[in-house]
Amino acid sequence: MISLPELVVLAAAGYRATQLAVHDTVLEPARVAVFDWLSRKPTSRVRTAVGSLISCVYCMGWWISGAMLATWLLASDQWGGSPLVVHGVEWLAVAGAAVFLNRVDDTLGGLVNR
Repeated sequence: MISLPELVVLAAAGYRATQLAVHDTVLEPARVAVFDWLSRKPTSRVRTAVGSLISCVYCMGWWISGAMLATWLLASDQWGGSPLVVHGVEWLAVAGAAVFLNRVDDTLGGLVNR
C-alpha cells in the first residue's frame, strides 16, 4: 500500500498532468485535431466519447491518476505486495485528491480572475 507522502505526490502529479491534458496550450493542437476529427462525424459514439474524455478534468483525471499510480506501483515494486482491491482503493484516493486540487484551482482561479 502506498504511504501518505506517496499519495500526496501522486495526487499533485495527477492534478498537473490533468491540467496539461485538458487545459494547457502545449497540447492545444492535439485537442483541436481531435475535435476536428469529431466534427467530421458528430453522431459517432466513439468520437463523442473521446471528445468528452479529453475535455473533462474528472474523466481525464481518473485515467491519468490510474496510469500514474500503476506506473508508480510497478516501478517501486509495490504491485504484488497488496491485493488488487487495495490498489483500487489507492486509485480512488489518488484520483479523488487530484480532483480536489482541480476544484481548489478552479475556485481560487475564479476568485482571482474577477
